[in-house]
Amino acid sequence: MNAAVIDQEELELFREMVLRALEREVEPHYEQWEKDEITPRELWRTLGEAGLLCVDAPEAHGGCGVPFEYSVMLVTEMARLGYGALATNVMVHSDIVAPYIAHIGNDEQKYRWLPGMVSGDVVGAIAMTEPGAGSDLAALRTTAVLDGDEYVINGSKTFITNGQHADMVIVAAKTDPAAGAKGVSLFLVDTTLPGYSKGRNLEKIGQHSGDTSELFFENMRVPKSALLGEEGKGFMYLMKELPRERLVIGAIGVGAARGSLDMTIQYADERTLFGQKLKELQNTRFRIAEMETDYRINKAFIDQCIAEYSRGELDAASASMAKYTATEMQCRVADGCLQLFGGYGYTTEYPISRAFIDARVQRIYGGTSEVMKEVIARSVLGR
Repeated sequence: MNAAVIDQEELELFREMVLRALEREVEPHYEQWEKDEITPRELWRTLGEAGLLCVDAPEAHGGCGVPFEYSVMLVTEMARLGYGALATNVMVHSDIVAPYIAHIGNDEQKYRWLPGMVSGDVVGAIAMTEPGAGSDLAALRTTAVLDGDEYVINGSKTFITNGQHADMVIVAAKTDPAAGAKGVSLFLVDTTLPGYSKGRNLEKIGQHSGDTSELFFENMRVPKSALLGEEGKGFMYLMKELPRERLVIGAIGVGAARGSLDMTIQYADERTLFGQKLKELQNTRFRIAEMETDYRINKAFIDQCIAEYSRGELDAASASMAKYTATEMQCRVADGCLQLFGGYGYTTEYPISRAFIDARVQRIYGGTSEVMKEVIARSVLGR
């Protein structure tokens, strides 16, 4: 983490560069990617060339070494512009997988994987969720058995973001099945090795262009050097790194809500109803006032949590609060904005419909809202 004082002028210049790159490389193609239900693999190299991947990775490993605020701003802007699926894919790559390697990996692992992740030559994914184990990570059934100088991995994963394009996957597996959470270890899995296979790209109600897959491991042999950190400490590592993931998901929620509000405010100024502009009707004015207030309260809390994370002070409960409140707000705002569009909001011709369906999964991945409330309750009330 970089706790340096943020130069707001430089951050704004970076934002302008990000917006230019997205306008040039994403905007002309995004609708087609949504129809195709996948983004092209080459997009990752394009994003890497534009300097939009793993920006806060250390300079020694190919990154820019800029503060965390740059990375979170990047995916927030993607969400604000309506690229919800892309924001999720990049968030997993840059704000989950790369930090795991940077914080836990040894020098060999960092030099092997991080430069490629920065350039887009390596797409990263993290495989925790299984068909029978979602939020309950202690119930994982995927195993990794040490056999000489190799681990043999068997099992399956599902709902894995970036699974179709992934070149490297952080896999959570049981090295000691009898030890519960204490038996979980993490592995940096090279997807070119025998025994690895990917299933279909899952069809979803939203984030259509998002790469979300099933993964399978059948007697897959990985070298001992693929172990990330120490054996049996995987669950501890997951708990340590989850706050960043949950915070960034919350930030994406705030960005998406801003985008929904902006397009609705513009529509209310253009649409005429009962001889008046939509924005002149009291119901519209009150709903916009409510949603704008909801957005600003959540943005203020997210900004506070971002500052705490940068100082190394963000605790698990606060990160859970950030994800819970911001994603719930995102869904409320998307629903309220769609309602103001009326029938047009229910057509795919208007982007508010995509904002509505893309928002729903935010309350699920990274820990459901119900799990977030339990984490928060434990911090306040104890077990």
